[in-house]
Amino acid sequence: MKSDSRIYVAGHTGLVGSAIIRMLQRHDYSGLITSSSREWDLRRQDDVERFFHVNQPEYVFLAAAKVGGIGANNTYPGQFIYDNLMIQSNVIHAAHKSGVKKLVFLGSSCIYPKLCEQPIREEYLMTGSLEPTNDAYAVAKIAGIKMCQAYRTEYGLNAISVMPTNLYGPNDNFDLETSHVLPALIRKLEAGKNHGMSEEDGAAESSVTLWGDGSPRREFLHVDDLAEACLACMRSYDDPDPINVGTGEDIQISELAALIAEVVGFSGEIKWDTSKPNGTPRKVLSVDKIKSLGWSPQIDLRSGIESTYEWYKANACE
Repeated sequence: MKSDSRIYVAGHTGLVGSAIIRMLQRHDYSGLITSSSREWDLRRQDDVERFFHVNQPEYVFLAAAKVGGIGANNTYPGQFIYDNLMIQSNVIHAAHKSGVKKLVFLGSSCIYPKLCEQPIREEYLMTGSLEPTNDAYAVAKIAGIKMCQAYRTEYGLNAISVMPTNLYGPNDNFDLETSHVLPALIRKLEAGKNHGMSEEDGAAESSVTLWGDGSPRREFLHVDDLAEACLACMRSYDDPDPINVGTGEDIQISELAALIAEVVGFSGEIKWDTSKPNGTPRKVLSVDKIKSLGWSPQIDLRSGIESTYEWYKANACE
């Protein structure tokens, strides 16, 4: 990519898309293209094809998606599979038709089997059953990988698939009904602290009840690190197989909750609702392939949580 190349970031207002925009601006790319959902519905083929015809992007970061945590995925599987299949199919097809030079498709680590050997290598895709609480979303993302491969084979479209681990950072979704685990914990524990401070004399803090039993292990990557990895892949990765992006390190959810409680200043009791699902027992990615491109994460988990918490207080706290 040249500094003035026409670069389309689909989903530019979301967690990933906004991080990619910030990253490209830091690297002095000037030809950035975005699409407002008020004008262009990426689920509609006509809208997408008109957008590509009008704007003629040369490079595409496909970060637009319907995303959510375990509760949202389990409650709205129809919306998750429909919206994601339509968005990615329309954008990939339009990229092919308009002669895009390269496309980066953003997937998810949930594409891998529930009971997968750890750390998870890219070749483990489709070697076992998916986690049932988010299998509709996972199937859509797997279809995106396969579509990129098929369009590469049949039409020569240079489309690659990047599979990030659990992400967090500025512009995350803190809605308790639809958010992922880390922003949900920030909001719940901050609310618990504030509730406790409102008690008589400010002496008693409330308890906070969290889903599951706290035993699953998860890996977390700051979205700004992901954005840099996406640029490294756009510049240097041309393999049809997906490439993982993560830290290669995981943490137990109960430990994550304790860390976030420390950051936000919550000292009340953390309880666990074991009637709620845990999801996949453990999920940590093998990141040998992405590190071979010279990329490595720069933001440690505590620092990332602290900056995300500050962003939440300044921008999203109700």
